[in-house]
Amino acid sequence: MFKRSLAIILALFMMVSLAACGQQPPAPADQPAAAEEPAKFKIGIMTGTVSQNEEEFRAAERVMARYGAEMILHTTSPDNFMKEQETTIANVLAMASDPDCKAIVICQAIPGTSAAIDKAREINPDILFIAGVPGEDPDMIAAKADVVLQADELGMGTSIIEQAAKMGAKKFVHYSFPRHMSYQLLSMRRDIFKEQCAAKGIEFIDATAPDPTGDAGVPGAQQFILEDVPRKVAELGTETAFFSTNCSMQEPLIKSVLEEGALFPQQCCPSPYHGYPGALGIEIPEDKAGDLEYISEQIKTKIAEKGGTGKFATWPVPVNMMFVDAGVEYAKAYLEGNTNGKVDQAKLVECFKTYAGVDMTVDTLTSETSGKKLENFFMVLSDYITF
Repeated sequence: MFKRSLAIILALFMMVSLAACGQQPPAPADQPAAAEEPAKFKIGIMTGTVSQNEEEFRAAERVMARYGAEMILHTTSPDNFMKEQETTIANVLAMASDPDCKAIVICQAIPGTSAAIDKAREINPDILFIAGVPGEDPDMIAAKADVVLQADELGMGTSIIEQAAKMGAKKFVHYSFPRHMSYQLLSMRRDIFKEQCAAKGIEFIDATAPDPTGDAGVPGAQQFILEDVPRKVAELGTETAFFSTNCSMQEPLIKSVLEEGALFPQQCCPSPYHGYPGALGIEIPEDKAGDLEYISEQIKTKIAEKGGTGKFATWPVPVNMMFVDAGVEYAKAYLEGNTNGKVDQAKLVECFKTYAGVDMTVDTLTSETSGKKLENFFMVLSDYITF
C-alpha cells in the first residue's frame, strides 16, 4: 500500500514539474510580448448558379482568385430553390462545418436562408453572416443575419419611374409573379410604382410572367418574355417602359425591348453587366474583366447600332457584385478586428466606395410590419447612366 501511494505521489510530482517546465516566463515590462501569428480564417460565399444570376457567381470567382481557395469557400444555391430549401441549408452547413470558416456571405439570400443560418449557428454561434438581396421578410432576415444588404427597392420605386419619364414613357409594364409579390419590399415597390406613374401621367400595366422556379423553369420564363414583349409593344406602342423583378428575365427583356424600339430604364438588379452583355452579344476580354468604363462604352455602341440611344439605362455600379465583393472585404475587416463590432455602417460604406469608386447613398430600413428601424439592414441607392 505504501509503495502504491509513493508511486502516485512521484507521478504527481513529475506532472507538476513538466507543467512548470512548459511555462514561459512573462516578458519583461520593458519588452513587448512575442507577437501572435495572425488568426487563420476562411470566408464562405453562396451565390446563385450561372443560369440564375451569372454576375454573383463571377463575383465570387473573382474574390476566390484574389484570395485563393485556402481562404475562400464558394458554393451555389439550387436553381429551383423554392422546392429545394434543404439543399440550400445543406450547402451553407457544408461551409459552416469547416472549423476555420468564420464568416459567410450569401447573395442572393433566397428563401431558406434564415433556416440555414439557424442550423449553421448550432455548429458555430459566432459565425458572421452577411445576407445580400434577401428574399425573406425583412424582420426575419434582419433577426438572423448580422448584416443585410439590399438595393433600395423602395427608393427605386421613385427613381425608376423618374428615369422612365425622362425617356418619354407613356406606359410602364411591370413583369412579376405571385412568389415575388409575396416579398414585402417588392410588393411595396410595386405600389410605389403605381403611385409614381399616376403622379406623372404614366399608365401602369401589371403583367404576370411565369415563375422561373416553376415547372417551365428558366427557359420557359425567358421564352415567355421573348414572345410577350412584341405583343405588348404592338398593343401599347414604343413609348412603353418595361421592367421585370426576376434576374433570369433581364437578358431576353433587353433583347426584345431593343428590337421593338421600346424603353428600358433599369434591370431588377442594376448593373452594366446584368443582362446587357448577353442580350447585345458583347464578349468581354480577360484583360477588360471588371472594367466598367469598357463595358459601358460597348453597351452604348451596340445600342446605338440598333437605334436605341437614350432608351436604356442602369446604375454605373453592379450592385449585386458589389454586395459579394464588398461583403467579403467587410467580413475580412471584421475578422481582422478592423470594424466597430459586427455592424459598422461607416466601414461598410468604405467597402462599397472602394469597390464602386463612387459615392453610394446608404440608409437603414424601417420595417413596414413592425415599424422598427432595422439597424443592420442597409439600403443602397445610386445615380443612373443612360446609354
